[in-house]
Amino acid sequence: MRAVVIYESMFGNTHLVADAIADGLRTRGEAVVVPVDRADEALVRSADLIVVGGPTHAHGMSREDTRIGAVIASNDKPGSSFILDADAEGRGLRDWFASLGRVETDAAAFDTRVDLPAAISGRASKGIARKLRHHGANLISEPRSFLVTTANYLLPDEQAHACDWGARLGNGYRAADVSRPVG
Repeated sequence: MRAVVIYESMFGNTHLVADAIADGLRTRGEAVVVPVDRADEALVRSADLIVVGGPTHAHGMSREDTRIGAVIASNDKPGSSFILDADAEGRGLRDWFASLGRVETDAAAFDTRVDLPAAISGRASKGIARKLRHHGANLISEPRSFLVTTANYLLPDEQAHACDWGARLGNGYRAADVSRPVG
């Protein structure tokens, strides 16, 4: 199995989750991790499985204005220790999907979101899953969320949960087997 984990990350949490998912996938085959800005169609077409994730902004996938707002807001906070991910200023998932052609492969969607009920925080993974289906992908799992604190740190064990989820995706489990209800 060849898997590609594609991520959008502003402050590094989604990047950390993507790396952990790939670690789990590597128990069953090859897995590469790429920021969305470097996920071209050739790379996507070369995969048996793509796993796509991004941060939740304003109840869904980020938009250009929410990405800019996140940077501005984090810089305006007194004593802010937010550091932009190296690839944060590239294009986001919405732009990537707008330029993506047909994707006829297995896929899964994830997000990072604040540790609140999904009805309050929203879930980017649902929109990502919809876009993947729209482009022809076969979703092998329900969308998955990984949680961060309001101070913007992954909750303890979220990387371990991501690694476990990746391993189960790699084992070819179907939605009922790989999902862990969150919020």
